Amino acid sequence: MEGDGAEERLLRKTEAEVEEVETLKEKIWKENKKLWVVAAPAIFTRFSTFGINVISQAFIGHIGATELAAYSLVFTVLLRFANGILLGMASALETLCGQSYGAKQYPMLGIYLQRSWIVLFICSVCLVPVFIFTAPILKALGQDEAIADMAGTIALWLIPVMFSFIPSFTCQMFLQAQSKNMIIAYLAAFSLAIHVLLSWLLTVKYKFGIPGAMFSTILAFWLPNVGQLAFVICGSCGETWKGFSMLAFKDLWPVVKLSLSSGAMLCLELWYNTVLVLLTGNLDNAEVAIDALSICLNINGWEMMISLGFLAAAGVRVSNELGRGSSAAAKFSIVNVVITSLAIGSVLFIFFLFFRGHLAYIFTTDEDVASAVADLSPLLALSILLNSVQPVLSGVAVGAGWQSIVAYVNMACYYLIGIPIGAVLGYVVNLEVKGVWIGMLFGTFVQTVVLVIITYKTDWDKQVSMAKIRINKWAVAAEPNGNTQDA
Repeated sequence: MEGDGAEERLLRKTEAEVEEVETLKEKIWKENKKLWVVAAPAIFTRFSTFGINVISQAFIGHIGATELAAYSLVFTVLLRFANGILLGMASALETLCGQSYGAKQYPMLGIYLQRSWIVLFICSVCLVPVFIFTAPILKALGQDEAIADMAGTIALWLIPVMFSFIPSFTCQMFLQAQSKNMIIAYLAAFSLAIHVLLSWLLTVKYKFGIPGAMFSTILAFWLPNVGQLAFVICGSCGETWKGFSMLAFKDLWPVVKLSLSSGAMLCLELWYNTVLVLLTGNLDNAEVAIDALSICLNINGWEMMISLGFLAAAGVRVSNELGRGSSAAAKFSIVNVVITSLAIGSVLFIFFLFFRGHLAYIFTTDEDVASAVADLSPLLALSILLNSVQPVLSGVAVGAGWQSIVAYVNMACYYLIGIPIGAVLGYVVNLEVKGVWIGMLFGTFVQTVVLVIITYKTDWDKQVSMAKIRINKWAVAAEPNGNTQDA
């Protein structure tokens, strides 16, 4: 009889373990559905946006070498600079909207969206003089006069593109927080198709040159914005958009502070690769080194679109769960998104190691450049592996509102560790471009380790309390007529 009782208890234990496993599987399945609802459209949208620039560059390349050099210079330095600032500042909206949506403070999302429009518009106006005076700035920096003059012309055309980032970034983050960003992917695909057709018509068939190419580029950036704004304002976000409100002009300073922290965090990351190119440009045989590095960074740039998609998804999932008040769900979502992104990064790591000798021939026929790319491929593969974790942890920081902390981490790891080590290995030890890149990778590795430690040691119950304080401080209540007022 005693044996029967022991057997029964063992059976119950086994059944409980099976039930627990099934519950965990169900939990993983539900979390992955929530993750991919945000990540898939975000990845596709970023691929499409990156594709617009590639298409513009390809068609401008058929106009002339000077025009191509000028566009590449303006896009790489100027537009990426503005993009980094505005995208970084807009990521504050990801924190605020995500946490408010999780807390079911739906009317606040529309107020935050309008506040972000105000902050980003003021920032964009401050950036306009840089675009207007591009030519004299480049000449003062020693650039070729013909290229600088053409860059000045192209920069004027790119002012509307810079302003297009305001509704683009903010609407994306507003919709992502609600897991309604599939519409963004549809609009991005439509815009990309129109851009290819219009670029061909205006530059190849009708020979309108730079004005034709730039008109198509401006249209490609603004078309999705029109669709996104219509989707937001015309009823598809009825719970979260209650119309324009004067509350948008209240409590702007906390939004400005969070936006500045977010901008600093992202800009310090985006400019890191620019420093890598600048350091490489001063090495011996710089032309081959820069060509090889450009190919590697181009491949890395495409892969980064996947990582940035997971960054967005991590920010949404963490902010939603913190706003909802569930620290356990927030931690589970972090583990899930890191493992998912790392699995994809590991596959790509193996792929680029295996095909290291063949990658360059997609972009060049030069044997020296191809050999240099093959030599750099292990570093490219390692970069891709690190990129599968580091941006996700940055997304966790965005979701929790730690942008200022990560900005300090980025400054220390990238600019006080990575760049000095890269300079020493590249110039003093004479490892050249490999040395520069190894130093930069070491900085990224240290940053990743620091973010892992911060994330692991974080008191997530305290983060839930902090999110609740932030939400309650700026919350508004809905009036019977659908407008909003202070809570």
